Amino acid sequence: MKINTTNKQAIHNVLYTDLQKLMFRQYNALHEEFQMNDEDYDNAMSALYRDVYNCNSIKDINDLLLSYIDLFKGEKIYNHVFTLDGTMNYVFSLLIEHCKLMSEPV
Repeated sequence: MKINTTNKQAIHNVLYTDLQKLMFRQYNALHEEFQMNDEDYDNAMSALYRDVYNCNSIKDINDLLLSYIDLFKGEKIYNHVFTLDGTMNYVFSLLIEHCKLMSEPV
């Protein structure tokens, strides 16, 4: 299923934000053990950005999530997100969460 051009930016933004959060958590947990530095993290973020913003369909997002499967270990969505239906529901949940956050008073 192709992503409508009107919706691409919003989907890319919430997807990138969520994966960035998961990657940051993984980096913090592993950086001392594997002697990772900030340059490694910056390179990983650049690659993530490139990969997310090249997604044009739910299948592209599904393939992306499969390539970042290690970020989801221990997550409750781990067993559900890696099918096309699961990926679509994951994206919907990110968009819904974003809408909830945007509607909360500051």
